[in-house]
Amino acid sequence: MKIVFLDRDGVINQYPGDGKYVTKVKDLHFLPGSLEAIAQLTKSGFTVFVISNQACVGRGIISFNKLERINAKLLKGVAQAGGKIKGVFYCTHHPDEGCECRKPGIGNVKKALKQVGKTLAQAKGSYFVGDSQKDIEAGKSAGCTTIFVLSGGESGKQPWKVKPNLIVNDLKAAVEVIIHEDSRHSRHRRSRT
Repeated sequence: MKIVFLDRDGVINQYPGDGKYVTKVKDLHFLPGSLEAIAQLTKSGFTVFVISNQACVGRGIISFNKLERINAKLLKGVAQAGGKIKGVFYCTHHPDEGCECRKPGIGNVKKALKQVGKTLAQAKGSYFVGDSQKDIEAGKSAGCTTIFVLSGGESGKQPWKVKPNLIVNDLKAAVEVIIHEDSRHSRHRRSRT
């Protein structure tokens, strides 16, 4: 199974700013090319999950129901573009709660894999695309190839605790790399048989 984990804010939709959250449905603005990129992954046979920290719920800024409405807009936009997200896993806890599902923890990655009957060991070779150090740390901890996108809140120039495998401009560029790598591996597998 080919799996791609995506962060949400700054990867699929516009980054709301440091310390800020998407709190209204109307404030979820898709980044140029992001919906088409997810559709491309879907057409290429990838299973796509969204793994996102949304402490705005734990902080009491928005309700879980409002987060669900924002999520519905996300899924509808992806579907209308021809893509499919298998599951969205949010950590809604306050950062101080020390939750395992909050990135850089990989609790939500494990939950996503369980949904498709896979373990971390079986998911080696998966990709994690994010726009923050926490995303890259989570992806590395899960054994994924990590791709940092510059479309979010961080520049990629900060001192990294864990370096990403690749830095690209946005999700569209990340997906081009993923599909190229996948087709290269497929040709290699075919040439060995």
